[in-house]
Formats: sequence, C-alpha cells, structure tokens
Amino acid sequence: MSGGGSYGYGFTFILVLFILLVIVID
Repeated sequence: MSGGGSYGYGFTFILVLFILLVIVID
C-alpha cells in the first residue's frame, strides 16, 4: 500500500470507522 495520497488514507480511515461502528453497535 504505497504511493497513494488521500485515497489510500481515506480508505483506511473509512475502514477503521466502519469497524468501530460495528463494535459500538454490537
């Protein structure tokens, strides 16, 4: 996962947010 500015970072951020959301909902 190298070379990718806002896309790579944004995707990872959304992934983490989604996981946190699932944990909170559960």
